Amino acid sequence: MPAKAPSIKTYPVEHLVGQQFGTATILKELGRGNMAIVFTAFQQTLKRRIALKLLPKQFMNAESAERFQQEAEAAAILSHPNIIPIYEVGDTQEHLFMCMQLIEGRDLHQYISAAQKHVIPSKRFIPVATTIRFLIQVLDALQYAHSQDIVHRDIKPANVLVEKHSKRPLISDFGMVKFLRGDQVGEGKIQGTPLFMAPEQITAVEVSGKADIYAVGVMLFQMLVPVLPVPDYKSMMEMLKHKRDAKDGIFLKKPSSLNASLHGHMDRIIQKAVAYKPEHRYNSCRDFIDVLSWYQKKYHDGE
Repeated sequence: MPAKAPSIKTYPVEHLVGQQFGTATILKELGRGNMAIVFTAFQQTLKRRIALKLLPKQFMNAESAERFQQEAEAAAILSHPNIIPIYEVGDTQEHLFMCMQLIEGRDLHQYISAAQKHVIPSKRFIPVATTIRFLIQVLDALQYAHSQDIVHRDIKPANVLVEKHSKRPLISDFGMVKFLRGDQVGEGKIQGTPLFMAPEQITAVEVSGKADIYAVGVMLFQMLVPVLPVPDYKSMMEMLKHKRDAKDGIFLKKPSSLNASLHGHMDRIIQKAVAYKPEHRYNSCRDFIDVLSWYQKKYHDGE
């Protein structure tokens, strides 16, 4: 029986502890994804702990190299209090690496999962006022990115980190970013996470900032209900095909039918954000912010 091909999931990292990459020394592993490993590291120059993302070149292909480069280029452009700053990018004989701010806290996916497991059924979602305040900050960061001609293309709860004490959201992972100026690298490929992808991302046609608006709309829905009302898909491909073809969307129920604290206006807000056609969504993240601020003031003022 042939041996399994090496995988980043089983890549040993013990030998990397204590090694220096750029101005940082690796301390311990934090986690790993499909393409990279993230460590806690210490930056000697400024005497601070940081996060260091490492991509072993032995697992690198054209796509992962492109994503790493895109994230680095986006980081060089973007500076916003709700976007994780990147301090340094480098290249060694065996690895590509990226040094960034270390966030003490959890990602939004973990917060949502914890809420959905609450012992009291009526509390299995994030409070409305909290959700709106949170997503207004996310939208403000995306508005800024779009003003710099950058579309994230993979907005989802796992890519929004939440600071432990301030509860400030910070967007991470600009690896699937699209630059709306210059060379359009990566066009013609499906890029994103199925549940949060806008229909136009599935057909790999021209993608604008309205794809990010769609993703925030799905996040808004998910944060406000115990469970997203979508069909029981047998595979991700089945979801993609349904989302591509379903002109009325994939959601089976309205938000207000799953959360008694929601007014029907929230149904319409979410419906517009996740509209099938980009031109039927909000014109900008700023417009989305304005309608959420209006809803907050009208129905949850003082919370």
